[in-house]
Amino acid sequence: MTDRRFKAVQWSYNTNIYEVNLRQYTDVGSFEAFGKHLPRLRDMGVEILWFMPITPISYEKRLGTLGSYYACSSYVETNPEYGTIEDFRALVKKAHDLGFKVIIDWVANHTGWDHEWTRSNPGFYKRNTEGNFYDSHGWEDVIDLNYYDHALRREMVKAMRFWVEECDIDGFRCDMAHLVPLDFWRNTREELDAIRPLFWLAETDDAHYFEIFDTGYAWEWMHRTEKSFKGKVPLEEVINTLMKYRNDYPVGSRHAYFTTNHDENSWNGTEYEKYGESVKGLAVFSYTWNGVPLVYSGQELPNHRRLKFFEKDHIIWNEEPRLHEFYKTLNAFRKSHPVFDTYPSLEPIIVYTPHAQKSLCYFARKDDAYVLVILNFSPDHLNFDLSAQQFSGRFQSLLDERSADFSSGAQIDVEPWDCLVLYK
Repeated sequence: MTDRRFKAVQWSYNTNIYEVNLRQYTDVGSFEAFGKHLPRLRDMGVEILWFMPITPISYEKRLGTLGSYYACSSYVETNPEYGTIEDFRALVKKAHDLGFKVIIDWVANHTGWDHEWTRSNPGFYKRNTEGNFYDSHGWEDVIDLNYYDHALRREMVKAMRFWVEECDIDGFRCDMAHLVPLDFWRNTREELDAIRPLFWLAETDDAHYFEIFDTGYAWEWMHRTEKSFKGKVPLEEVINTLMKYRNDYPVGSRHAYFTTNHDENSWNGTEYEKYGESVKGLAVFSYTWNGVPLVYSGQELPNHRRLKFFEKDHIIWNEEPRLHEFYKTLNAFRKSHPVFDTYPSLEPIIVYTPHAQKSLCYFARKDDAYVLVILNFSPDHLNFDLSAQQFSGRFQSLLDERSADFSSGAQIDVEPWDCLVLYK
């Protein structure tokens, strides 16, 4: 494994991320309307607010009525549906005052067809053999940028700098980061981190990009878990992926673990469609493994509905989301337990049991502090003998009133679909 070139900003060591879909978050869909949810989210323990693209959306070749957030027409303006630059600046200040960090989605690989650069700087774009703009992935509403053009690179960094300096954001979530040359991200991070250290999240599972970005997607893990819980691959393949992340990625890099996000929810199904009864266990895993947990708008309800991508389809909020306390407990646990207060990262140890095709069992330790996790991904009652681990003393359960006294035995029974987090 190589060492990371950059060290993550200190406040991100044991953080969590909450993805904000502004269009669908409220019936109004504005910066101001979302701001009313900040106290609730802060009480839930959310730390980083990731806003999906807030830039204006192109009209040419727009998909659906409102178009894709990821087909922008300017990098230095806001979508008028959300509000003005001043409105966003006020929202960032309000978020900062409450203790949040704010990152914005940055779409560096492509723009919409009527982006202002298509007129002012057409050389910033790739051209096909007929001399026309195009997208190399078959996405009909966007066109590819040309990173062989160094003037483009300078303007892109200038646009990113605008949001750091003018709106005081704390970092970026970089869309399809691996489609943009690695040296661009390296140089850009050096320049923007010189303003102040930022948090960098990459939508990629490419190990090379983890040398630059603090956190990247756990795509392979996500796909393996879905296949496993649909009976297509053994659970062992999920564990193999976790070991690959540990062994084949740069030291100090982290993956973002999630059960849904804007793409998964809209195009591949809700987390409940994909994972069924295993959703809760996977959420617990995201918070207790080596990585950064990521929660999408409405998961705390919980949301059982696919949100439309190109149309208005706002979330219907309950007065008190049913999973608010669940996520609050997990967020608080990550901030308070010594096991998670490590950098570059904690190293959980897999416990292999006779139930390896139905469950996942692991623990992490720091000095005399322990976290032991048993996740039952089956409809069966299971018994675990953990005597080989030589745990000692009494462990308390995080999510309920259970406890385990390992001084008097190491047998633990778990219920179907159980999520047992024991700690001391």
